[in-house]
Amino acid sequence: MTRSLSDITQSMIDAALKAGADSCDALAVDGTSVSISVLNGALEHAERSEGIDIGLRVLVGQKQANVSSSDVNPETISEMSERAVAMAKEAPDDPNLGLADASQLATSLDTDTLELFDPSEEPDPAQLQDFALRAEAAALKNDGISQVQSASAGYGRRRVHMTASNGFSAGYARTDSGLSCVAISGEGTAMERDYDYDSRVFRADMRNAEEIGTRAAARAVERYGARKPKTGAYPVLFDERIASSLVGHLLQAVNGAAIARGSSWLRDALGEQVLPKELSIIEDPHRVRAFSSRLFDAEGLPTQRRAVVKNGVLQGWTLDLANARKLGMDSTASAVRGTGSPPSPGLSNIALTQGDKSRSELLFEMGTGLLITSMIGSTINPNTGDYSRGASGFWVENGEITYPVNECTVAGNLRDMLMNITPANDAQPHLSRVVPSILVEGLTLAGE
Repeated sequence: MTRSLSDITQSMIDAALKAGADSCDALAVDGTSVSISVLNGALEHAERSEGIDIGLRVLVGQKQANVSSSDVNPETISEMSERAVAMAKEAPDDPNLGLADASQLATSLDTDTLELFDPSEEPDPAQLQDFALRAEAAALKNDGISQVQSASAGYGRRRVHMTASNGFSAGYARTDSGLSCVAISGEGTAMERDYDYDSRVFRADMRNAEEIGTRAAARAVERYGARKPKTGAYPVLFDERIASSLVGHLLQAVNGAAIARGSSWLRDALGEQVLPKELSIIEDPHRVRAFSSRLFDAEGLPTQRRAVVKNGVLQGWTLDLANARKLGMDSTASAVRGTGSPPSPGLSNIALTQGDKSRSELLFEMGTGLLITSMIGSTINPNTGDYSRGASGFWVENGEITYPVNECTVAGNLRDMLMNITPANDAQPHLSRVVPSILVEGLTLAGE
């Protein structure tokens, strides 16, 4: 008889306490994933994986250790518990370690309300192959496409359960379905590529394969003939596809682990203005059918909606229990973890206030500058916020796209950049990061 994940995690807790742990928590994750790729109208790659992973964190006094395994036999669990306790006894003391008090634990545990699991049958590999073939065929209908680099469809399902010696025990299940297409225009050294994809919790919510293939092809053709843009200081519009990376740098800077280390360019900015006053960044862990939604964090604390930035002012750090104690604050119920590591701070779903203008209207307002649709590489100084990244996209003159560009670098300082942003109204509401296209004034471009 197959053991449930709750039984497995409880047996890990029992074994760890028996081995000498003062307290402990355990995580078990099992899942299935299927991926299909096609090329030139035929199956290129098919992969299916199934497995289970377990992780155990033990605390002995103010010392901790974490061990993981993919073997759930009782003998293995007993052995890993003994090793974890022995490791913890040799670890350095950390006065900030410790599980949550029982009074802090989440009591609302019915994750079904978040609709994170698609109850429909797992798709047949032939069905996934059909999705990928249709996307590839749609892309190849565009005369400007020389080849399709890849067309792939996939499905994943996983279950997670966490149990701790403080009495917490809860789990959830998640599914995801995805389809992507990468198209190439041109030949030889003049080749340009672009993509489109969709990924959803519920397969029925996905865009159809023909739309994804058609859009990937159109984007690749638009990029044909790209050249370097002008060097100088210009406004830059970050397309919706990559704008979340800009906001992501702010979110990394307010992570409690970075703040506790003193290695953040926002370490002294609590309560200060970091965005224009009309903008906020809201975290909402309870959005329905969003990949990062959760009722409780990886330490069993109840999650809640909160403002990371409100009316432009930084409201607080993203904290798990250990970093909150280190900073003399309360956890924001933001702990995340895997089976091979202890908890650390991490966000769920976030949304930046959207503007009232379309991307096209912002392009018109921009006049002359760069529309970025793709970025590569990253040189971000975590202490100063100095920013430099490779970019490609389109040069804009008099509010109109004139030609595609590549091989350029965009640079600035994140503190200054974020204070001079204007969001569009084109964010995709189903994503974990709901961030629209963003116009930034006065960046330095290195091109011709």
